[in-house]
Amino acid sequence: MNLNSPLFDKIRTKPQAEDVRADEGPKCEHPGCQRKGEFRAPKGRDFEGQFFRFCLEHVKEYNASYNYFAGMSDGALRDYQKDAVTGHRPTWNVGVGMAAGLGPDTKLDAATLLRARLERLRRAREAAGVQTRKHLPKLAIKALETLGLEPGVEKAAVRARFKELAKRLHPDLNEGDRSREDKLRAIIDAYNYLKSVDLA
Repeated sequence: MNLNSPLFDKIRTKPQAEDVRADEGPKCEHPGCQRKGEFRAPKGRDFEGQFFRFCLEHVKEYNASYNYFAGMSDGALRDYQKDAVTGHRPTWNVGVGMAAGLGPDTKLDAATLLRARLERLRRAREAAGVQTRKHLPKLAIKALETLGLEPGVEKAAVRARFKELAKRLHPDLNEGDRSREDKLRAIIDAYNYLKSVDLA
């Protein structure tokens, strides 16, 4: 390779712009100004990364009137400010608390997290009004069967059924007959369990 070739110099050097002299630098872009354009000023929101070149006097004048948000509606300005918090990048909720419906900064131990998830599931089922056999714990199904009820009954029906069976089996209401006392105890235990899991 011949380093003294004139082609070598043309390939490696950038041609100078007409308004740029090697000794002066760029000229001020303000109309009619012949001074040196030493200072950069942004062209605007739609021209990111592009700049005007001005002299000191004209860059001060330009900056005094410059408004990046000129022409934006109030809603667009609010959206811009909201996105500026995260550097205009998408964000996602993270953390163990989010799975339980709690805030991302909530510190939870495993038991608290499990209780929170179960509570959220219970509220969702209650809102849907659905209690299917496969979604109920085995003890809840057994307790409902002890009361003679099927999964999916409303809380009011569980309470009414318990009162009915308690009156029928209680010894004080059956002339002191204690032969059904074991059945009564099973019904009371079943009802108390259903209350503890918020099914009664």
